[in-house]
Amino acid sequence: MGKRQLMLLISLMLALSVFLAACSGKDDKGDADKKDPGKDEGKTEETEGEDAAEEEELDFPLDVSNTGETIEDGTLNYALVSNTPFEGTLNPVFYSGRPDAEVMQFFDEELLATDGDYLITNEGAAKYEVSNENKTIAITIGDNVNWHDGEPVKASDLLYAYELLGHPDYKGDRYTYTIYNVEGMEAYHKGEAKEISGIEISEDDKTITINYLEASPSLMSGIWTYPVPRHYLGDVTKGEVTIDEIVESEKIRTTPIGFGPYKVEKVVPGESVQYVRNEDYWRGKPAAESVVLKVVNTSSILKELEAGSIDIAEVPADQYLNAKELTNVDLLAKIDLAYTYIGFKLGKWDEKKKENITDPDAKLADKRVRQAMWHAMDNEVIGEKMYHGLRFPATTLIIPVFASFHDADNPGRAYDPEKAKALLDEAGFKDTNGDGIREDADGNEFVLNFASMEGGEVAEPIAQHYIQNWADVGIKVQLTDGRLHEFNSFYDMVESDDPKVDIFQGAWGTGSDPDPEGLYGRTASYNYSRYTSEENDRLLKEGTSEKAFDFEYRKGIYDEWQELMVEDVPVAPTVYRYATTLVNKRVANYSIDQSSDNYYPWKWGVTQKDPVK
Repeated sequence: MGKRQLMLLISLMLALSVFLAACSGKDDKGDADKKDPGKDEGKTEETEGEDAAEEEELDFPLDVSNTGETIEDGTLNYALVSNTPFEGTLNPVFYSGRPDAEVMQFFDEELLATDGDYLITNEGAAKYEVSNENKTIAITIGDNVNWHDGEPVKASDLLYAYELLGHPDYKGDRYTYTIYNVEGMEAYHKGEAKEISGIEISEDDKTITINYLEASPSLMSGIWTYPVPRHYLGDVTKGEVTIDEIVESEKIRTTPIGFGPYKVEKVVPGESVQYVRNEDYWRGKPAAESVVLKVVNTSSILKELEAGSIDIAEVPADQYLNAKELTNVDLLAKIDLAYTYIGFKLGKWDEKKKENITDPDAKLADKRVRQAMWHAMDNEVIGEKMYHGLRFPATTLIIPVFASFHDADNPGRAYDPEKAKALLDEAGFKDTNGDGIREDADGNEFVLNFASMEGGEVAEPIAQHYIQNWADVGIKVQLTDGRLHEFNSFYDMVESDDPKVDIFQGAWGTGSDPDPEGLYGRTASYNYSRYTSEENDRLLKEGTSEKAFDFEYRKGIYDEWQELMVEDVPVAPTVYRYATTLVNKRVANYSIDQSSDNYYPWKWGVTQKDPVK
């Protein structure tokens, strides 16, 4: 076990001790990207590789070098680095992509803060207390926590979020375990009840009490605490507005409100957002007077950083060599809550049943073919040559950031073309006409359509690299429509199970909870491969059961689940990643360390009017 892994294991055990204290009524004292998985635009195989990654991580700072005093009237310029416009669904219940999450971080937030281990704390806008053998949580909103229009944030606003997430008409992706585990939610979701029986609101509308069917450790890292302004959007439960009307309304697209450090002043849809300081912010006055967020293409972001027109930007790893030559910025990096993967289409989403249906006759139903395709992929070349070491081969679907649950002893499926060929032979996929391309087990032509998205200079080379890897073992793969697709159209195809897509390359931001049910569960709409099995159901359920409060038990379950995914290969993880952020040297109080106070946008400011060039 590496030193970093050991320290994270110790910290998690301490966090669990904190949890037990909280359950006894003793308060402990501090956001992940989001508590649920999100699409990303866009486990080393050996201990030696893991140690190398750890050593490289130590070379990167997590905090900016500027320790000066921020000026009162400063403007912070933030880049949303993307080759496509942001969708603009600016509400945590309804958004789907990471770009919208980046927009929302400045004006909205959760009621409960989280610490460096992504566990909830009492340092946020609300405090919590757990009782009833870990089946009940009471969340009390603090004083001076107000929406941007001056109305107080109420417990019934958090209730409204649950009412929207569980509503029969909800079409989003966040009706996951921590929502449907709420007492009475299933009846409400089916339209059999008008209220959620397991949620209670105090008389003063300051405290919400949520009762769960099952005690689960996911309560501490996956509970939903984003409220929704019922008074502003309109009340779906009273028929004032429909969910579809909310999703399309200007109130979440161009004039959204939150209770975060900045107010939205102007939205140019898909392009930019201007924010102004929220003088009534519950934590105190934000450091910057204003923030300007704009979409910047990956091809021009380094020029804008060098010119000083951008203060903060997450820069694609393929530009690392040029990025580290800039002298007017700090380069920060850490292992990200994300991974890239190749997905295999194995079925369809049943909208009526709200579940994934695996097709036993799917084109890629034989797991030996999927196993072979993983063995054929040379991911080390991707990480070392195309990403300059800032990506490293992935082995399992629980990322190394969750060091206590990532199975570092599971090698995944290492690059091994000969093993891939043997598996294909075993499955009956053979070249019957001598053209170097295998036919399927019935002797029919076998061609796979591969959907991959645009993004950075290496997107096309990476896709072609994998296509060549598969050709080397006799599998013909071609790009869907003969080209890469932009972010939104890519996910439109993948989500709708477009028959033009047999395999696809995606990326997940995992969220802060190691529970993988939201991505791979039977009822998870994000389960784009549409893979299901009874064993998968069992392990995912056990991983969030009351038994899983026992750390060793939960670790054992997640080790089994990772082994199952390596065996069945509904998706093949390709690389884990470092996230690299460049920050102009006029910026102070900025950190990418989850445990730092400077992780939060209200602290970010500038120490001079003009950028450092």
